[in-house]
Amino acid sequence: MRVQLALCGAAVCLCLAPMVSAQDAVKTDPKHYSIISENDQVRILRVHYGAHEKSIMHSHPNAVAVYLSDSKGKFTLPDGKTQEITTKAGDAQFTPASTHLPENTGDTPLDLIVVELKGHGMKSEMKSKMQSEMK
Repeated sequence: MRVQLALCGAAVCLCLAPMVSAQDAVKTDPKHYSIISENDQVRILRVHYGAHEKSIMHSHPNAVAVYLSDSKGKFTLPDGKTQEITTKAGDAQFTPASTHLPENTGDTPLDLIVVELKGHGMKSEMKSKMQSEMK
C-alpha cells in the first residue's frame, strides 16, 4: 500500500513539474528571447529561432504575437499535447496566457515580436480619461 501511494505521488510530481518549473522566457531562454522595451503596461520581446531550433518550457502572460517571417512551428504543452502552427510574415494574433515549449520545425529562421500585456494598467488609464471627458 505504501509503495502504491509513493508511486502515485511520484507520478503526480512528474506531471506537475513542467508547470511548476515553467518560467519567464527571457530568463530561461535568453538565446531566443530578448527584451526590446518594457514599462508598467507591456514588455516587448524580440524572438528568434534558427531552423529546427527548440526552446525549453516557459510561460507568457496574455500577449500579442506579430510574425516577421513565414514560419512553421510546434508548441508542446505541459500535458504533452502539441499544437502545430504555420504563419506568414505580417500575421498577428492575440495569445492568452500560456505555458509551452516552442520549436521551429521549418527550414528557415522564425522571427517575431511578442508584446506581453501586464496587469490592468490600461483599464485604469482609460477609466481616468473617460471620467475626465465626462466632466
